[in-house]
Amino acid sequence: MATPLIARMQPFGTTIFAEMSALATSTGSINLGQGFPDTDGPAEMLAAATAAIEGGRNQYPPGPGVPELLDAVAAHQQRFYGIAVDPRSQVLVTAGATEAIAAVVLALCEPGDEVVTFEPYYDSYAATIALAGATRRTSVLRFPDFSVDEASIRAAFSSRTRLVLLNTPHNPTGKVFTREELELVAALAREHDAWVVTDEVYEHLVFDDAEHVPMATLPGMFDRTITISSAGKTFSATGWKVGWLSGPVEAVAAARTVKQFLTYVASGPFQPAVALALGLGDPVYAGLRDSLQAKRDLLCSALEASGLEVSRPSGTYFVIADAAPLGAVDGLEFARRLPGITGVVGVPVSVFHDDEDAARTLVRFAFCKKDDVLREASRRLAAAGRS
Repeated sequence: MATPLIARMQPFGTTIFAEMSALATSTGSINLGQGFPDTDGPAEMLAAATAAIEGGRNQYPPGPGVPELLDAVAAHQQRFYGIAVDPRSQVLVTAGATEAIAAVVLALCEPGDEVVTFEPYYDSYAATIALAGATRRTSVLRFPDFSVDEASIRAAFSSRTRLVLLNTPHNPTGKVFTREELELVAALAREHDAWVVTDEVYEHLVFDDAEHVPMATLPGMFDRTITISSAGKTFSATGWKVGWLSGPVEAVAAARTVKQFLTYVASGPFQPAVALALGLGDPVYAGLRDSLQAKRDLLCSALEASGLEVSRPSGTYFVIADAAPLGAVDGLEFARRLPGITGVVGVPVSVFHDDEDAARTLVRFAFCKKDDVLREASRRLAAAGRS
């Protein structure tokens, strides 16, 4: 019997992450393929979650989110970016950023609409656009600097462009979009009367002298921008699935209409804990960032020592390396061989592309791991480079 799965979702089967994780287990390799931390977030946040559970906050939370988290998201946007939003009408809590993206795209897009995004892209983007019956139009970010190609992004827009789905800091490249690049996207969105949906989950994981610029802060963009973030990346709590979106009243209301029929609500006792975390002092945010920057430097040096060409990321907790200097001609084939060569697992970047040739020999590694895990991975990579 043929699969009952609708045609537009058939390309989205078993993920590469499942394959590579299974390979890591079977070979005893260190898994730097999946992007989640192996340490917990701030102790105060964890204690607040425990207190919420013990205090009986275990039933359905309010549909838009618990009041203290709505207030905390609004305060966060004002504190870090000077963006003023009303917590009751311009903020919505979601089951992670992935649901926020889905709710917005499903709320705003219909068959025939086009969604512009950059590739490589986070894998849920393509699936969500397909769920909406919309058409994906992409512009390629190319190794090693992943800068925006103006001609390419202009060509991706058309009279049917409904929204732009932008991720900065960017997974999987670690790129932080510059103000000039964002202004170009903003100008094109205004020209084509398109919404901009920004996935900013790595907003606080920015390194060196890079600056995260929210699209909503650019002139004339607040009224057409929906900003998405979550606690998972900033506070190392990916399993809690607490995300949020903010923006113009009518856009938030549209997303809320769809969201109530997705998860309805989620993460009840974790929401007040995230509210507390968002209000923690600047040293907490700086400590998380500085720790990850040190981990980045450790892994990048090891990858370079193994003979790979590395694009040192300005944000997120991912680094992309080119295996071509080692003779690789296919990133997927190389990623499957890598555990046997080094005892370390990465993920081929081609799976995040429509244009696979743009990333033919690229592999992504996650450095959001304990220092001793990264040191052992570094030892294995360096040993492989000397052999």
